[in-house]
Amino acid sequence: MRRKRLIAARERSLARLPITGELLRGSLLERTIRNHARNCAKCASGEGHRLSVLTVSYPGGRTRQLSLRSEMVPLVRRWLANYQRLKAAIEGICEINQDLLRPDESGSTPRRKRRD
Repeated sequence: MRRKRLIAARERSLARLPITGELLRGSLLERTIRNHARNCAKCASGEGHRLSVLTVSYPGGRTRQLSLRSEMVPLVRRWLANYQRLKAAIEGICEINQDLLRPDESGSTPRRKRRD
């Protein structure tokens, strides 16, 4: 019975997977740049310019940063959210599969070790 419930839970999780090509790993950062050009009134006042940056880390400590246009930010946020949902769903399925590998308690009674 327990095994059937776990398999049903796994199937429900699989059905909810956000299977899409719209996935993106990384972090979205907001930065303010100043002094990008001479005679810029915003930079001279200290206000600066807001800039969105996608940061992605790679093995070996390498990091790639991509500056984004403001119209790309909602798309990048959606792709990052899809990635996080997929990652969480995969972790949940892995937990269920670990439970499926455990012996079924209903089939046998636990035995106690005898003390000498």
